[in-house]
Amino acid sequence: MDLLYQIFIDPFVQMGTAPDLLVQTLWEGLVGGVLYSLIALGFVLIFKASGVFNFAQGIMVVFAAMSLVSLYGLGIPAFVALALTFAIMLALAWGVERLVLRPLVNQPDIILFMATFGLTYFLIGFGELVFGGEPKVMIADQLFLPRGAYDIKMLGGFVSLQKIDIAATVIASLMVAALAVFFQKTRIGRALRAVADSHRAALSVGISLEQIWVIVWFAAGIVAIVTGIMWGARSQVEFSLQIIALKALPVLILGGFTSIPGAIVGGVIIGVGEKLGEFYWGPLLGSGIESWLAYMIALAFLLFRPQGLFGEKIIERV
Repeated sequence: MDLLYQIFIDPFVQMGTAPDLLVQTLWEGLVGGVLYSLIALGFVLIFKASGVFNFAQGIMVVFAAMSLVSLYGLGIPAFVALALTFAIMLALAWGVERLVLRPLVNQPDIILFMATFGLTYFLIGFGELVFGGEPKVMIADQLFLPRGAYDIKMLGGFVSLQKIDIAATVIASLMVAALAVFFQKTRIGRALRAVADSHRAALSVGISLEQIWVIVWFAAGIVAIVTGIMWGARSQVEFSLQIIALKALPVLILGGFTSIPGAIVGGVIIGVGEKLGEFYWGPLLGSGIESWLAYMIALAFLLFRPQGLFGEKIIERV
């Protein structure tokens, strides 16, 4: 009975007796979830345009952040360094289309997936050759990101809201809204969806796969730049940061692989769930809940709703 009380009753009692800590935990979970969503957003963009899971999205985030920090470290002004980073990601998108995707048109999805797997390790090796393997520090002030925090008195205590976390939340929300409009309302967005449905059908109506793939990989590169800036400003920029991209898997399973709003909702669920689990159930179950709780939530969704909250249910007729 004591164990059941500690698992099912005591955490909720703590939430009621210290509501300011609950709000702080929810806020930190929300921010973490938004950053997970940004990573998942890059996966969604590629999947919507090709039907392939882009394993290289994590290293694209690190590569973009490394490029920006290295260019700034050479004495290049921040805005110029940012523009050059956009150019680098455009060149990367063009190179991926020309050297990887074009030769594999109409190949099975597993072949394209393995191609992105190989691209990941190529970019790791190439990035370490160009930028070096040591961690780099991204200073928020250099990129005009706010520092400091707002300490708000509420619920009998104080809640601290980091300014950079507020900026990340606002920027991510605006990016999601822009991408949703782009996919639903523009001609290119409709072409992207057509390419995802069938390469052959898209080619038959005059849609250029080459142009579409360059556009969507460049869009994923833009998302990678923003994600890299936000993650890098909160911690060091290093190649091991790509492991964070694995947290996009539970987010995509929850939200659906083809849904932009789903990436945000799934990210918030995972981010908030992790923080609540670590803070209230961590002392009982042991620290490190954040490393596995997201995957347990994703497993539950796979059992009961495998297409995710916003994903399309696929019906195959035989």
